[in-house]
Amino acid sequence: MDAHTVAFLLIDVAVVIAAARIGGRIAQAFRQPAVVGEIAAGIALGPSLLGLLPGNPTEALFPTEVQPLLGALAQIGLVLFMFIVGLELDMRLVAGRERAAATISVCSIVVPFALGVGLAVVLYPTNKVVGGKEIGLTGMALFLGIAMSITAFPVLARILTDRGMQRTPPGVFSLAAAAVDDIIAWTALAFVIAVISGGSPLAVARIVGLTAAYVAVMFLIVRPLLRKLVTWRDRAGRMTPDILAVILIGLFCSAAATDIIGIHQIFGAFVFGAIMPKVGGEALTREILERLEQVSVLLLLPMFFVVTGLGVNLAGMGPNAWWQLLAVLAVAIVGKFAGAFTGARLSRIPSRQASAIAVLMNTRGLTELVILSAGKQLGVLSDELFAMMVVMALVTTILAEPLLRVIYPDSVIARDIAAAERRALAAGTASRTMIVLGDLDAEVGELLTRHRRLLAAGVGTDVVIAGVLPAVGPTQRLELGVPLVPDLSAMASAVEKLTALGNRLEGVCSVSVLCRFSSDPGADLEEMAANCAADVVVIDTSRRDMAADVTSAPVLVVDESPAAGAVPGTAPLVCAATDSRSGRTAVLLAAALCQPVGGTLTVIAASSRRRLSADLAPVSDLGVRVTVTGDADLLVIPGTLVLVADDATTPGAGPATLTVAPAYTVIDHTGTSEQSIAERIGIRFAGRGPGTAVAAPPHPQSPESPSPQSPPPSTASPERH
Repeated sequence: MDAHTVAFLLIDVAVVIAAARIGGRIAQAFRQPAVVGEIAAGIALGPSLLGLLPGNPTEALFPTEVQPLLGALAQIGLVLFMFIVGLELDMRLVAGRERAAATISVCSIVVPFALGVGLAVVLYPTNKVVGGKEIGLTGMALFLGIAMSITAFPVLARILTDRGMQRTPPGVFSLAAAAVDDIIAWTALAFVIAVISGGSPLAVARIVGLTAAYVAVMFLIVRPLLRKLVTWRDRAGRMTPDILAVILIGLFCSAAATDIIGIHQIFGAFVFGAIMPKVGGEALTREILERLEQVSVLLLLPMFFVVTGLGVNLAGMGPNAWWQLLAVLAVAIVGKFAGAFTGARLSRIPSRQASAIAVLMNTRGLTELVILSAGKQLGVLSDELFAMMVVMALVTTILAEPLLRVIYPDSVIARDIAAAERRALAAGTASRTMIVLGDLDAEVGELLTRHRRLLAAGVGTDVVIAGVLPAVGPTQRLELGVPLVPDLSAMASAVEKLTALGNRLEGVCSVSVLCRFSSDPGADLEEMAANCAADVVVIDTSRRDMAADVTSAPVLVVDESPAAGAVPGTAPLVCAATDSRSGRTAVLLAAALCQPVGGTLTVIAASSRRRLSADLAPVSDLGVRVTVTGDADLLVIPGTLVLVADDATTPGAGPATLTVAPAYTVIDHTGTSEQSIAERIGIRFAGRGPGTAVAAPPHPQSPESPSPQSPPPSTASPERH
């Protein structure tokens, strides 16, 4: 390699990076995934646009001796991309909806595959010569069928995240189906490559046998070893360079192994990503993505786009090729849509939601280009057919977002989310307590200990455990070509952990789980509380600022520090009854905390103590030892639990100081007309006997707002989700 070649390589890298970034920004300005603009930029640098200018700048900019070097960089980028695709494959997304996911996935593969094979028969006479040699119909047909069947999981996931559809029926079912689709499609691709590469039945059998042995080694030997990376990372507190080095060494060795076997390096990269630890490995996954983003997005993947673009010559397509392009587009769009729609309807998903799923499953993006690149290397796609398929990948990805907005507009998304959450929680009959958790980094046992007082607030009620997870902000979002959504694994892990936590709660009537990503926790908490008709929202002091946005239910702020006391039942509860909305709600919630455990409640009131005693008589009848007094000194006795309103700490004295930290603070910003304490206590405790805390066994839930017995948000679907 001479200095002239090196100089051209460096110039080409700079040009490609600039073109990819500009193309991506333009695409995002039109509400399209960045990958659309990056692919278009790669095509524009090739003979389709730049090559048409006088002097053929494409040939001058990308001389023959530089193109193999760009191709090598592109292949490394593909390996990293396929590793990330496998890394994002989390089968916990399928849990609870396996049958529907499998039905949708199989139909969305079989129908376009069959149509693709049929199309290959039609196109074969005009595309059978590749590189001066005639190719076989079987290889071309199989490859065209697989290329028509693929779904780009990363693009699909980003569309769902951008539109807030993760909790809607189309969102959860399409994610689950796409996860299954990935497994089936990439396995089928490996088999097709084996058939094409092998030639003779004996050679094909050898490749298939070696592939089976490779997969067995990866899952039975390598996968358990990779689990140790999580322990290594947790012990170090971050992903160290040594950990990343081990991962990259394993990745490239795995990719090389499958390339040597004869099924292409992309399969080895995908498998290595798929066997990376998922449970407990969310932090490691995010750190891997953060490290790989810079080199992948800015350098390697743009090389792949330009290498692809150099092979696409739309200007050189003859008149006969344009009807073939229309046929390719028709088969790709109609086949995938019809297959996914049929699978969704067979799963009894309503037509509008089934149509949205079909549109989402039609996204192809960069994943399609990976398939096409492999086909071109194998020599089963002519230059014209390759160009048509690249255009198909671009068009189907562009169409997904606008079609989805027509079929499933924002108003329908908001309605379906609210309906799902309400329906999911409609089974309970007791008072409903929403307990908000945001720190889910610890194990379940530690969460039970850490939030003992917070969780105790739900005893005797229907409990909704609400996980509010921080969303990835615009400046933090990972792009990785199509931008990826690693938060999906975090969602699955959070729901799994919250469900396990709910299973260990004692003395509650029922447990349900809600989980959301949120960039505005206060507003989302208000929406969740309204959707599930919570009677009270319980948060800890670190999230007190979220209470300002909650108007659909009063908020109970719990201080979990040791200085604030124990829990009701193990220590007396002292409540300061002030003449305000929050003060009156404080009395009600104090009684509710004591009633299930038969605790001791002392209410301090500056006036009307006799009337307050009469109002609290129903609570006394339920086994709570109630005392109403004017002695404010009881608020400062060590060992007591103190409950106050946010607008006053000592009755009649305004916001006075306390020497004992309040264990509970009540904030009531509800805007409904207020009832008297007597009316509210009568409604809350009507028909209850002493110790009415019923410990019903909780049921596992899902990320979208499931319930103990309720069906999924899809009104007709039998699958839980």
